[in-house]
Amino acid sequence: MENTVGEFLRSRRGRIQPEEVGLPSYGRRRVQGLRREEVAQLAGVSVDYYIRLEQGRGASASDAVLDAVGRVLRLDDVEQAHLRDLLRPARAERRAVRGRQQVREGVRLLLEMMDAVPAFVLGRRMDVLAWNGLADALLGFSGQPPEECNAARHVFLDPGARDCYPQWEAVAAETVAYLRLDAGRYPEDRRLGALVGELSVRSEEFRRLWADHQVKEKTHGSKLIRHPLMGTLSFGYETLAVSGAADQLLITFTTPAGSPTAQKLAVLASWTAGGPAASAPRGQGAAAGEGAAPLG
Repeated sequence: MENTVGEFLRSRRGRIQPEEVGLPSYGRRRVQGLRREEVAQLAGVSVDYYIRLEQGRGASASDAVLDAVGRVLRLDDVEQAHLRDLLRPARAERRAVRGRQQVREGVRLLLEMMDAVPAFVLGRRMDVLAWNGLADALLGFSGQPPEECNAARHVFLDPGARDCYPQWEAVAAETVAYLRLDAGRYPEDRRLGALVGELSVRSEEFRRLWADHQVKEKTHGSKLIRHPLMGTLSFGYETLAVSGAADQLLITFTTPAGSPTAQKLAVLASWTAGGPAASAPRGQGAAAGEGAAPLG
């Protein structure tokens, strides 16, 4: 995977205009946003030192220096952590998992018991590792080959994804930002590199978003999903870390009681009641509900 430290820092200083940080802006500027020497001046480091950071030679940089650069570039907490991962890849690689992750039996049982809430487990590289029957009826996970059941691949390569997500552009940007964060944590992950390469070759939209170097954690938010039989459903989602399973997230969709979406979800749940619930590569279980939407 490419060395992205310089690209990330250049993209961030390109967002900030000199006048925003009290510097004069006159004459023709060859770069958009702040120059390297301006970032160095504001951060209180030498120009040569900052150049070494952009060249990826800042593994020994102190947290104080990285905090100062982050303040100048207005990095949020996620971007600040991403910068550290890019500069200190050895620390990130110690956490690496080489193959497709496995979901422990207790988590599968939990998914089965959550029969009124669409829920699934998202792992490394945005692989979808397990799900319950309602999530399958909503998003059609079991219709995908286990090794290809991946949220990023679906968003950019599945022709039905734009119908599934009325706000496809926002979903696509969020997906790339989370995948970029994963790439910063695991720069030597060959499976992740292959996924990024595949998406870059096959999707112009992915290439454009990947070049923006946006990073974002998947924590909570809202999402519209268009189901072929239920119509458009409006959800909030919450992301919970699976204790004892590094880089596994339990994603749950929520909706207020009595809302139109809750009523439609109850109908969908009645169709899936009594059928196989949690599934994943083990057994490739859960049959999708009739008319299930594509993977989300």
